[in-house]
Amino acid sequence: MIPRLTDSIVASYSMTERIHHLGHCPLPKYEVVIEILEDFKDLFYPGFRRREGLHASNVSYYVGNLVDSLLAKLSKQITRALIHADRVNHSPTEGCTEMAHYEARGEWIAMQLIEKVPAIRQVLSKDVEAAFAGDPSVTNRDEIVFCFPGLEAVTIYRIAHELVRLKVPFIPRMMSEWAHKQTGIDIHPGADIGEYFFIDHGTGVVIGETCAIGNHVKIYQGVTLGALSFATDANGELVRGTKRHPTIEDHVVIYANATILGGNTTVGHHSVIGSSVWVTSSVAPHTTVVLEKPKVRIRNGSIDDSLMDMNYQI
Repeated sequence: MIPRLTDSIVASYSMTERIHHLGHCPLPKYEVVIEILEDFKDLFYPGFRRREGLHASNVSYYVGNLVDSLLAKLSKQITRALIHADRVNHSPTEGCTEMAHYEARGEWIAMQLIEKVPAIRQVLSKDVEAAFAGDPSVTNRDEIVFCFPGLEAVTIYRIAHELVRLKVPFIPRMMSEWAHKQTGIDIHPGADIGEYFFIDHGTGVVIGETCAIGNHVKIYQGVTLGALSFATDANGELVRGTKRHPTIEDHVVIYANATILGGNTTVGHHSVIGSSVWVTSSVAPHTTVVLEKPKVRIRNGSIDDSLMDMNYQI
């Protein structure tokens, strides 16, 4: 019985070749990519994460060891991603060739990213300030670093976005989907997000690949910055690489469950988009967009006959 089941499963691999990876070079490993994220977070927020007892006399030793380990892991995973991308896009042949070329490129990219750590930390410190200024429930900045899913998602986004800028395939999306799984916040690593960015609460936020978000932008849970429609070519295939998602200018606030769609849609600076609003065309600067006030019916004690025909379902 077991041999028959095995033969049946293996036979299916030849019929669905697009969803297997057999006889090729190793792919990037999710477990290692997650370790890399944790290493970066240790560099960004020393003393807040895995290593305790850091102080002025030992932090250099710890950072040096961490950078050495991180460089090795990151270089290897980038090398794997580069090889696989070239095989998928250009030369799907058996075996791994020209490894030295890919390894050198992978190490160079890893070095470029690690060299950006001080600059990324500067931006993240501004994101923490935006959260502190924007949430009156916060008592101190440490609470933001320890607890806020918005900062967690944005931290991972800022790493992944740098890898996109360095033209690394696969790994940025692996990072962003891990953040999505952990926080409920889905930020495509290709999005361009400015400084002092704050996501409050965060669950259900979606930010598309070609979004451009300015400085001092604050968004709440359930916000979607998405595509209005997908253009297709003469063969009915999706047209890729076009601006599909909105532009949000500086000092914009977008409240819970608002939906803003389209690559030609711009929300002008110093605007406010109210809760549950659906926006598919541009909004001028200094504009407030809200739904008309809905009617609320309250039933106290007695039965309102007009509600009896409603079919409430959960």
